[in-house]
Amino acid sequence: MGGEVEIFEGLRLELRRGSLILAVLGQLRGEHYGYTLRKALGEAGVEIDEGALYPMLRRLEAQGLLTSQWREEEKRNKRFYRLSPQGRAVLDRLIGEWRGLNAAVDHILKGEA
Repeated sequence: MGGEVEIFEGLRLELRRGSLILAVLGQLRGEHYGYTLRKALGEAGVEIDEGALYPMLRRLEAQGLLTSQWREEEKRNKRFYRLSPQGRAVLDRLIGEWRGLNAAVDHILKGEA
């Protein structure tokens, strides 16, 4: 039984990884800093811990999908992120891919294929 739990957890993490990227990109159509991004995602039902979020933000920025800017807010420097024009174009394409794949998988899981 323990092996089943480990297998499930590994597959669950794999399944979530791509979905989290899509959720982060979608949420960054508007500007956020890390805390407000995590909070907005959580309120939408998408939990992500800081240990996963910040490396993802740095990677997405390095890929040119995000831009960031340091600003002072509430007497603290905060790094604000938002989609770059390239990020918006990639997000639009990913949304189309997500919807098509989701519909196909849903069709298969309903036993209609």
